[in-house]
Amino acid sequence: PMWLLPFMRKQIAWDPVKDFAPVSVTSRQPSVLVVHPSLPVNSVAELIALARTRPGELNYGSGSPGAPTHLSAELFNAMARVNIVRVPFKGGGPALTALMGGEVQAAFGVPAAVLPHARTGKLKALAVTSAEPSPLAPGLPTVAASGVPGYESTALAGLFAPAGTPAPVIDLLNRETARILSSAEAKERLFSAGVEGISITPQQFAAILKADMAKWGKVIRDAGIHE
Repeated sequence: PMWLLPFMRKQIAWDPVKDFAPVSVTSRQPSVLVVHPSLPVNSVAELIALARTRPGELNYGSGSPGAPTHLSAELFNAMARVNIVRVPFKGGGPALTALMGGEVQAAFGVPAAVLPHARTGKLKALAVTSAEPSPLAPGLPTVAASGVPGYESTALAGLFAPAGTPAPVIDLLNRETARILSSAEAKERLFSAGVEGISITPQQFAAILKADMAKWGKVIRDAGIHE
């Protein structure tokens, strides 16, 4: 998300809060925690227990630094009090290939990418990162309900307008966004693309931005994440 960029760059030409006016979130996408089938764990709690007995010995693969799947893993490390070491790859695809090949033991991946491999037994899916069970990952428990209370990591996409856009225009854009996203066609198209379509008020979106900047800024600083 663009509001995370100031934490990862020394210089930036725009301010994600001052230069933009939030209109609405448009979609959300959780990640799924997956492990190699050879790892002797079948739940998040078992993974945490194993990682605590082998600190620094287990690895997870991820692509671009600061991507939602990378941040999901570092939030997991922090909240579960474990040290599963990141192995960087040039993208999510290579990281997933490395996991299936046994080069790393775990990863956080988008449901559409990892669940087909879990169904064929090439991966084991342990949990989904959303606060509540997700229709994008049917049957999977949440990380929060599986041993890490309060854990949530969901990638959001949203609609913004330039700062200073009149409130009536923002409200109109918000209403039209909500109308479009409530249609069966839009929901189906977004779901088939691997995301859930949602809409919220500009005020709710602003509150999420503020909370996420504090939450993920700390994760980025504590984990030393940079470009």
